[in-house]
Amino acid sequence: MSASYQQRLAEHYAELSPRLREAGDYLVEHPLDVVTRSLRSVAQETRIAPATFSRLARALGFETFETLREAVRAQLSLKVSSFATRAKDLREAPKGEVEDLLMRSLEMTQSNLEDLVRGLDQVELAKLIDVLHHARRVLIVGALGSTGIAEYAGYMANFLGGKWRLAGRMGSSYGSALSDMNQKDAMIVITMSPSARVSVNAAEIARRQGVYVAVITDSYACPALRHTNTSFIITGETPNFFNTYTTTVFFLEVIMAMLAQKAEPDVVERISEIERHNRALGEVVDL
Repeated sequence: MSASYQQRLAEHYAELSPRLREAGDYLVEHPLDVVTRSLRSVAQETRIAPATFSRLARALGFETFETLREAVRAQLSLKVSSFATRAKDLREAPKGEVEDLLMRSLEMTQSNLEDLVRGLDQVELAKLIDVLHHARRVLIVGALGSTGIAEYAGYMANFLGGKWRLAGRMGSSYGSALSDMNQKDAMIVITMSPSARVSVNAAEIARRQGVYVAVITDSYACPALRHTNTSFIITGETPNFFNTYTTTVFFLEVIMAMLAQKAEPDVVERISEIERHNRALGEVVDL
């Protein structure tokens, strides 16, 4: 699905009726059927009335179901396959074409970044920055492949203030991190397909406790989206067998830069003090 379609569906999913959710799930699970078969035949197979698909399209801001169908058709080339399948494709590709793989990776990365910037809801991003700036505490959640990305986000954020925490760090309990959070706090969940169960559960618990939950993921179907205040769908093509996090890192770095712009004047002194301590501890070496 296109980023705009995913974003709309993610934003409105919790508001949709069970029947509209069922229709939306079908669109994602059977995109080829949606674009190659008539709406009547799709309706007969799913036992969902054609009018329901039309209502779904309007609920997501599309003029007609045909307009929504075009959004599906436009992104059918973005095939989602397992890591093993993608690894098999890499092995079966012509050998010795290092430059070709390098250039394809570069082109896809550039395209992913451009798509993110063009499709980003800047109003929603500005709102998130304001929430993070005023939150009492901010918890960053990332598991499995997102663990290192969450660590990097936490490393950057701690230069800006001591209110930032990283869930599950060094074997610490997720439960302890969530135990005293409430409506004064915020959480950033980073989870790519397939979603880590602990991240989804953390989002659900936090939302029940009144925490402002922001999810960064690569698919509207991510179950954590049911428990969010806001979400950002960052899709990205890659020739690699593993999901690409390049665009996600870029987005997180932009978030930290925007937070630095809003930071209090003493944040500069805090960063300077951290750097002095790093040198005193021998953690860094000046070149």
